[in-house]
Amino acid sequence: MSNKRSLMIRICAVLALILIAACMMVIGRGHTVYLDNKTLEYGGQTYTAPYKVTVTVKGEQVAKLYAKERGSADNVGQRFEMTLKVMQEKNGDETTATYQVKLPYKMDGVVINLPGYFAGLPEEAWLSEFVSLIPEPSAEDGEVPSADEFEMDLGDEF
Repeated sequence: MSNKRSLMIRICAVLALILIAACMMVIGRGHTVYLDNKTLEYGGQTYTAPYKVTVTVKGEQVAKLYAKERGSADNVGQRFEMTLKVMQEKNGDETTATYQVKLPYKMDGVVINLPGYFAGLPEEAWLSEFVSLIPEPSAEDGEVPSADEFEMDLGDEF
């Protein structure tokens, strides 16, 4: 009787840990969100970038983007909330709005094209994965010389 009870407690504990781990994997997933204020061409139309977009996340200004600029913010979780203050043209009126974007689980670096997002285009037009153009250093690039390469022949002076 005691062995059955002990086994059941262990199984329940393992299942609880697996459940907690699965929840934390989804809830605690971190993303870097890149915000592009760049003109977008989609479906034969051009969506021009506003003159200036000020981005606030969690009460903190993270970027002030002029046309052709990119900013970034870190986010934990699958929902990204941002407040954008948009000025369409220089010395124009600013409009402020708060947006929520559901982030894809499989992407660590997410790029949001703001003109495409504002235009109400499908997600495939304004959302993409960030791909670094800088190649990762290989193991050969970071090779540390061995001690033999630095040995010096000082002769019989010592």
